[in-house]
Amino acid sequence: MSPHDRSLPGRMPLPHRQKPSRPGVKHISLALQGGGSHGAFTWGVMHRLICEPRLYIDGISGTSAGAMNLAVFADGFIKGSRQGAIDAMAAFWGRIADLNALPRSFLRGIPGLSDPWKVDADPTFMMMDFIARIWAPTQLNPLDLNPLSDLLEDLIDFEALRAHPDIKLFVTASNVRTCKARLFRTPELSAQALLASACLPLMFKAVEIDGESYWDGGYLGNPAIYPLINECASSDVVIVQINPMNRPEVPVTARDILNRINEMSFNSSLVSEMFGIATVSSLIESGSLEDERYAAVRFHQIGAEAELAKYGALSKMNTERPFLEHLHELGFDTADKWIEENFDRIGWESTLDVRDSYV
Repeated sequence: MSPHDRSLPGRMPLPHRQKPSRPGVKHISLALQGGGSHGAFTWGVMHRLICEPRLYIDGISGTSAGAMNLAVFADGFIKGSRQGAIDAMAAFWGRIADLNALPRSFLRGIPGLSDPWKVDADPTFMMMDFIARIWAPTQLNPLDLNPLSDLLEDLIDFEALRAHPDIKLFVTASNVRTCKARLFRTPELSAQALLASACLPLMFKAVEIDGESYWDGGYLGNPAIYPLINECASSDVVIVQINPMNRPEVPVTARDILNRINEMSFNSSLVSEMFGIATVSSLIESGSLEDERYAAVRFHQIGAEAELAKYGALSKMNTERPFLEHLHELGFDTADKWIEENFDRIGWESTLDVRDSYV
């Protein structure tokens, strides 16, 4: 997003991608994964990217926490350009910290007794995890209360956001009945759409929109890549990865096994989609596919897999302010390093080996 032009380019034929509006400015699209409070890492990444005057964001696709990040980001940009986006995301994550329902336990308050960020062995988080596996959301929360609903309505002007269809935003949710992904574009965005994209079925009742019930979009698109390719002008897609693809060891404890199952489930749709893209790209590069409807897409990735993998599944429920600030700093520094190392390659070549990472 340029600070001088708040509009984002619309759909264009793939062979005729839009060139940067100013010399030296490079266009990218963002794909934001979901991952609970680990979405604060994405907050840091987006903070650094919007501070970079040489980058212009054509479109953003996101799921769960990624969906909330993109909506808050775009709303803030509409209201106050680059600084507005920065301030809006800081306000959102600050409010998330204010809602923290799982305060630091006594055990984790003793220096040296446990890792301050890894909460899998914390009694409070263990109890919440246990309860969620015994009782359904309709039993635990019969009134279907969700503090995120009021927070989103308070922070985001959805009517103004929907009035900017030129801003290319894509939010994915999973249809419970049909097992199909639902893509909400900018004119369809609402607090309910964001809550649907972030609806973990063991914690919240399915979100109903237009007579259909939805769960977390991560099951079927985490995030969806195809709209960034088909409906945005940039040929460079940056994936902000927060769910670890690789782990050095095979899990043996019940909790670690469930954690890895969760990671594999929430990465599977991305892996599947990227496999298809890699296949088409290889055909284009080899000259076997000369259909003008297809054009090569360059992929990039910003992530801190080794660092995020250390925290465990329950840390995604940890919204303590110091933890969120730590993730923000990690995301900002990771994006800063990525820009320094890869900026010159944007627009020319992929900095992510798609086959090695996803195939």
